[in-house]
Amino acid sequence: MYNTKLVVAYQGTNYCGFQVQNKSDDPTIQKYLNKALSKIFGEEITTHMASRTDAGVHANGQVVNFKHRKDRLPDPQRLIMAINANLPKDIRVLEAEKVSLDFHSRYNAKGKQYSYTIDNHIAQRPLTKEFTWHVPQPLRLEEIKKGAKYFLGTHDFTSFRGSGATTKTTVRTITAFQVVEENSYIKFLIEGNGFLYNMVRIIAGTLVEIGKGKLSPEEIPRIIGAKDRKKAGPTAPPQGLILEKIYY
Repeated sequence: MYNTKLVVAYQGTNYCGFQVQNKSDDPTIQKYLNKALSKIFGEEITTHMASRTDAGVHANGQVVNFKHRKDRLPDPQRLIMAINANLPKDIRVLEAEKVSLDFHSRYNAKGKQYSYTIDNHIAQRPLTKEFTWHVPQPLRLEEIKKGAKYFLGTHDFTSFRGSGATTKTTVRTITAFQVVEENSYIKFLIEGNGFLYNMVRIIAGTLVEIGKGKLSPEEIPRIIGAKDRKKAGPTAPPQGLILEKIYY
C-alpha cells in the first residue's frame, strides 16, 4: 500500500464545493479528482482533503492524500501531467509526492492560510469579478486594519461560525492577519490553526461593516465575547475567498 500527497489549485466558480455530495450528481472538485486518479491507477481511489471548501470558493494550495495499491510515482512530473490530462481545465494538480502511510492531509495539518479580496472600485472590474467581492462604497481602510487586529490570538469564534455547523470546539487561534490595499483592491490574508464553517467570510463581512462605518473596530471584542452569530456582520460571498496554503 502507498500514500500520495497532492497540492491542488482550482477555480471553484463552476463547482458545488470540494467534497463529494452523498447521492448527488452535483459537480465537485473531489469527484473529478477521484475519477481521474481511479482511471490512472486502475483501482477505486478516494481522496482526503485538508479543507472542505464551499461552492464558489477557490484554492491555490489545497492538499489531498490518497492511498493506492500500485506504485505510479516513479516520476512525479509525469504523474502530475497524467492527472491534469484527465481533469477539467479549472482544476490542476501542482505537486505530487510520496508520503508515509500515516500521513493525513486534514489531521496532520498545523495551520491554514486564506485570502479574501474585495474590489472597492466604484465599477466592478470584469477580469476579477470571479475572484472578488465588489463593494462600490468607499471603505475606511485604517478602521478595517484596526478591527483586524482584534481577531489575533485565541478566541471562541462562535459569533463567526455559519449556521448548521457542528464542531467539537469553537476555539481557534489566529496567528497572522494582514490587510493590504492596492489599486482599490483590499485583500485580507489570514492564518490560523483552523477555521470554523464560513468563519473567514463572516470576518470579512464584519470588517466591511466597519469600513462602511456601521460598526467600530472597538466593537470586535464585544462581538467575539457575545458568542452569538447575530452580533457579527454578514457572510461575505464565496468568490472572494481563496485557500492559499496548508501548513504541516
